[in-house]
Amino acid sequence: MLLQQFPELATELAPGRSTPTNRPAPTPPADLADRLREERAEALLLQQTHGLVASGHSAAPLRLHISDTIRDITDGVIELEEAVRDRLGLPRARRATVPERLRRIGGLLDGIAADPVLAAHVRDETRRMARRCARALGDTETVVRVSGRCPWCDSVSLRAFPDRAAVLCVNPACRCSAPDCGCHDDPAYRHTWNEGEWNHR
Repeated sequence: MLLQQFPELATELAPGRSTPTNRPAPTPPADLADRLREERAEALLLQQTHGLVASGHSAAPLRLHISDTIRDITDGVIELEEAVRDRLGLPRARRATVPERLRRIGGLLDGIAADPVLAAHVRDETRRMARRCARALGDTETVVRVSGRCPWCDSVSLRAFPDRAAVLCVNPACRCSAPDCGCHDDPAYRHTWNEGEWNHR
């Protein structure tokens, strides 16, 4: 999900940049012009260091919370790849864009899975960054209450997420019996049944 959504942040960095071509954009006041110069300088830095650029040309201000998210995820992915390669005894990777680094990490999943500590770290970090990316993009998902009680914790906390075709128990105290399930060691993880599993219960 992070690999799919990260490039969308560049588009969201400065939305509403289109202005009618038959008339010039109005000249901003001096204080706004100063702020726009600073934000454009930051956008140039993002382009030079991360390969990201917001398309179009206008006086539309950048969305700084998107810029912060891009910087946080970029730093996080770089650090994650370095940690993975170091733990697996691999040489340091060449510089690359965030999507390329994520694909390279994906190519190392067999080695990552063989190390439970590393696998948990990769899982936690990618989930954290994916959640941050989704929040910045304003993604929301339809949630439907499911009747009945959770088979693990017996609470009325089951919710269906149609977009994911999954049922989750949203009780933060819920723990299932599978020792390798993320609900045991990740506070943000919720035990999940895919649609097929739930229908065959």
